[in-house]
Amino acid sequence: MRKTEHMSAPKNLFKDALAQGQRQIGLWMGLADPYASEIVARSGFDWVLIDGEHSPNDLAAIVRQVQVIEPHTHPVVRLPMGEPWLIKQVLDTGVQSLLIPMVNSAAEARALVRAMRYPPEGIRGMGGALARATNFGRTPDYAATANDEMCLIVQVETGAALEALDEILEVEGVDGVFVGPADLSADLGFPGRADAPEMRKVVAETLGRIAASGKAAGIIDFSEDAIEGHFDAGAQFVAVGSDVTFLSRGLSALSAKWRVS
Repeated sequence: MRKTEHMSAPKNLFKDALAQGQRQIGLWMGLADPYASEIVARSGFDWVLIDGEHSPNDLAAIVRQVQVIEPHTHPVVRLPMGEPWLIKQVLDTGVQSLLIPMVNSAAEARALVRAMRYPPEGIRGMGGALARATNFGRTPDYAATANDEMCLIVQVETGAALEALDEILEVEGVDGVFVGPADLSADLGFPGRADAPEMRKVVAETLGRIAASGKAAGIIDFSEDAIEGHFDAGAQFVAVGSDVTFLSRGLSALSAKWRVS
């Protein structure tokens, strides 16, 4: 029996969970491989992030990973920058949730909101008939319903972004704000020391400000003690590890354990 095609854009369950205040546990992915991504996707995380900023993920690599992730969990993609042409291409693969780095002002955040939406709310191109997002033209109401399912998370990771945070939090269409501890610590004079006491204080205060605004607060950290502290401070969605780090550290520990000296 032929399957009935969906008329509208798929519901973004990750966005809904954030709006409802649900805690969401995620994993950062940088191996840039569909086979490895499927292992991660089947591991029980609420969301997984395909890193296009610091990992070798081009558009083709992203779509192949999205195809194996979607049946199991929600894919979020971090782009290297918030360029409208790049946003358009990735959304056409079917991705609904984006993390954009280095957002330093409300004006930049508003431009990103528009880049993720079709007219009249935005400037996203209308070539959906060729796109995986529309089930290759088989979802007739996609363009009319897609805007509501887009999830935009902006990354604050500079002193300038912290100064503009209140204005960024007021931007309609920003669903979450993600603290980037590595770049933020470098910008504030603590390069390589995201765990410095001064930085822990800044991060906790920032997460609290985000949560108090009604937006979802997010962060990445691999320390169990630090992760608990982030949740206590107001974080709602946290990347608690990465595939690269887990594999690298795990293999190094395994070889060290059994190596004959």
